[in-house]
Amino acid sequence: MKFYDREQELVELNKLLGQAKSSARMTVLTGRRRVGKTLLSLEFVQGKKYVYFFVVKKSEALLCAEYLEEIKQLFPNAPVVGDIRSFKAIFQLLLRIAQEEHFTLIVDEFQEFYNIDPSIYSEIQKLWDLNKNRCRLNILFIGSVYSLMHKIFQNSKEPLFNRADRILSIGPFLVKTMNRILHDYKVKDPKVLFDYYVFTGGMPKYIDLFVENKAFSLDAILDLMIESNSPFINEGKNLLIEEFGKEYGTYFSILELISFGKTARSEIESLLESDVGGYLDRLEKDYAIISKYKPVNAKPNSRSQKYRIVDNFLNFWFRFIYRNRSAIETGNFAYIKDVVRRDYPAYSGKILERFYHDLFAGTNQYNRIGSYWEKGNQNEIDLVAINDMKKEVVVAEIKLNKEKIDLDGLKEKAKRIVADYPKYKFQWLSLSLQDAKDFL
Repeated sequence: MKFYDREQELVELNKLLGQAKSSARMTVLTGRRRVGKTLLSLEFVQGKKYVYFFVVKKSEALLCAEYLEEIKQLFPNAPVVGDIRSFKAIFQLLLRIAQEEHFTLIVDEFQEFYNIDPSIYSEIQKLWDLNKNRCRLNILFIGSVYSLMHKIFQNSKEPLFNRADRILSIGPFLVKTMNRILHDYKVKDPKVLFDYYVFTGGMPKYIDLFVENKAFSLDAILDLMIESNSPFINEGKNLLIEEFGKEYGTYFSILELISFGKTARSEIESLLESDVGGYLDRLEKDYAIISKYKPVNAKPNSRSQKYRIVDNFLNFWFRFIYRNRSAIETGNFAYIKDVVRRDYPAYSGKILERFYHDLFAGTNQYNRIGSYWEKGNQNEIDLVAINDMKKEVVVAEIKLNKEKIDLDGLKEKAKRIVADYPKYKFQWLSLSLQDAKDFL
C-alpha cells in the first residue's frame, strides 16, 4: 500500500528541519504500534541526509557497533576517536558532525533505552543542553509505549522534560482517508468502508493487511483475522502487556467489560467486586486506552459519565477474541466467527454512532459533538452536534436499518435539549450507512 495522508505532520516536520539549519531541533513522534510512525519518518527523510537507529533489547556495546556503521555509511570521514561502546559517545560524535553538517537523526523505539541503561536519557540531556545552539542536528525520537514516552518527555522529574521542540501524536487514519484508499482499490461500497472502520479503527498497518489480502467483505475479513496463523489473534496482548506489566490481568478484565457495553464505573465494580477507580484513571491518563465521555451539554463537574475504549480494533479484540480465548486454545476458530456473525449487527450498530461522530468532526462545522442521555440512561440520543457561533444544533438518530428510525420519538426525547438552547436552530436527522456518502 502506498503512503497516504499525514500532510499536516509532514509540513510540521519540514518546518522543524528548516529551523535546524540554525540550531538543533528535537521532535518526538508518539502513537501506538501499527499507526505508521516509522513510515511517516522515512517518508519525511526521502531525498534528505539522515541516520536511522532502531533500539532493541541488547547490550549497549553491540547497539553502538551497529550505529557506528550507520554513521560511517553517511559520513565516511566521521571523526571517530577510540573505541565507541556507549550511546553517549555515539551522540557526542553526531553532535560533532552536526557542527558542520545539516542532517536528521531518527531513533526508533526510543523508550527501549529504559531496558538497556536509563542513564542514557540524562546523558542525552546534558549533551543536548551544551550543544543545541551550535549544531544543525534535526532529531526525531519515536516511541510506541505511550506511558514511557509520556514519562520521558512530559514528567517534570525526568531529564528530557521540556527539551522537545514538538511532540506529535500520530493517530489513525480519518474515515475520508480510508475511503480514498478503498477507492484506489476500486472498492466503493460504504459497507466495506464501515467494516474497515469497525475492525481497524483506521490503523494503517491493519488496513494494509486487509487490502493486500483483498479482504473486501465481512467473511473475507473474518477469515483473515480469525484463523490459526493470523497476526491479529495475539495482537491485543502483544500491544498492551508491555504497557501494563504484571497487573495486565486486571486491566484486561476491565477492558473486556467495557467492550461488552459495561461502560459505567459502578457496573464494572459490581461485576469485578472491587474498586477499579485507580485502574480506570491510569487506563485513561497514563495509557490513553480509554476515554470518559459525558452528555454533550453536561456541566464540567457532572458525575454522569461513561467509559469507552478509544481504539476500535482493541474494542473488537477484547469483545470477540480475548473473550473467546478458550475456543482459540482449542483451535475452534469457526466458533468465534459464528459468534461474530451472530452479534455483528448489534455490535456494529453501536460503532456506527462513533462512525458518524467522526464524520461530523471531519466537517469542521461543530465545536461540540457527542451523545446525550439523562439520569438512568433515559432519553438516550445518538448524536448531538452544536455550533455555538452560528447557534445551530443537529440532533440525529443513527441505525443500520433506517426504517427503524422514529424522528417524532427523537424530538420527544430531545425536549430538554431544545429547552436548554432556546435561541438555536435545530436540524433533525435520521442517519444510516447509506447516508455516509454525504459526509465523505
